[in-house]
Amino acid sequence: MNIFTKALRLAPLSEDEALAIYERAPTDELMEVAATLRRQHIPGNGVSWQIDRNVNYTNVCISGCLFCNFHCKPHETDKSYMTTIEEYCEKIDALFARGGDQLLLQGGLHPACGLAFYESLFRTLKTRYPSLKLHALGPPEVAHIARLEKCSYRETLQRLVAAGLDSLPGAGAEILVDRVRRILSPAKPDAQAWLDVMREAHRLQLTTSATMLIGHIETGRERIQHLLKLRDLQNEKPATAVGFLNFICWPVQANGTRLAQRYPLTPVTPVEYIRTIAISRIVLNNIKNIQVSWLTAGRDTAQVCLHAGANDMGSIMIEENVLASTGVSYRMDAEGIQQTIREAGFIPWLRNQQYEPVI
Repeated sequence: MNIFTKALRLAPLSEDEALAIYERAPTDELMEVAATLRRQHIPGNGVSWQIDRNVNYTNVCISGCLFCNFHCKPHETDKSYMTTIEEYCEKIDALFARGGDQLLLQGGLHPACGLAFYESLFRTLKTRYPSLKLHALGPPEVAHIARLEKCSYRETLQRLVAAGLDSLPGAGAEILVDRVRRILSPAKPDAQAWLDVMREAHRLQLTTSATMLIGHIETGRERIQHLLKLRDLQNEKPATAVGFLNFICWPVQANGTRLAQRYPLTPVTPVEYIRTIAISRIVLNNIKNIQVSWLTAGRDTAQVCLHAGANDMGSIMIEENVLASTGVSYRMDAEGIQQTIREAGFIPWLRNQQYEPVI
């Protein structure tokens, strides 16, 4: 059976099949198949977008990621910070004023922040802002907290949900291959830990996201292996669970990082990014929404990706600090992101984290 024919039947591709079309299929054919699959998953001409705010509760982290300029070590007290409740309130008030209701709340692997810290923070924010949605932490942070507390991933997640966690981002996935992770993020939980946290999240009916970071030291085959691990984990979720509601891929932003100093990096080209979005749609036959990262790929490339399998433009990103620390400066407001979608030939619609329309 032709690989594209198999894909269009939503049959799972093997690693070799996926790699073959990723590396050798003409770009227009890859895009056409991905666009057809997009219409199977998401009928119609709509493209979703969101208003949320990315707040970093701290910049202290011990994971040692080579691609991160934002973090600092615990002893660097002249650089480190913890966001105060007063600062959260200012940021949330501004978010609500712009029509958003969700915090993408992330930080790092802080050695002094255990479950009590996050439970107190989440409860305080939810008490002050009952309608606030917390799309918070990520599998590495959950695994780190569980290790500090000497408890299971399940118990850690249960306590976080009880305190106010609404959904779990796919942060810290990078490439789910330990050869890559040992170099990129030597102290971050391994690929199996990331997958195990997500498995427990799905068992607890917690909505999650999946991500992939490309353009560093990974091979094309390792990208495919990453996608297959996400697809296989999604197949394990309980029938009543959403599991991975969306998938987001972005090219690494390495300017001024230790990664760029140590390795000769070749920037991800627009065509390469478009092909990666397309193969993601083709391989991830059980994940409904594919989000394009306009913030890292750029506006024009993002528009083409909407014709290559993507159906979501993500957030206007009221605040973003980690990528900004590498010099990324793309910005779009609500009108700008809607105009971008319209110019690409689609109809914009505002969503929440559950992909429900915001009226």
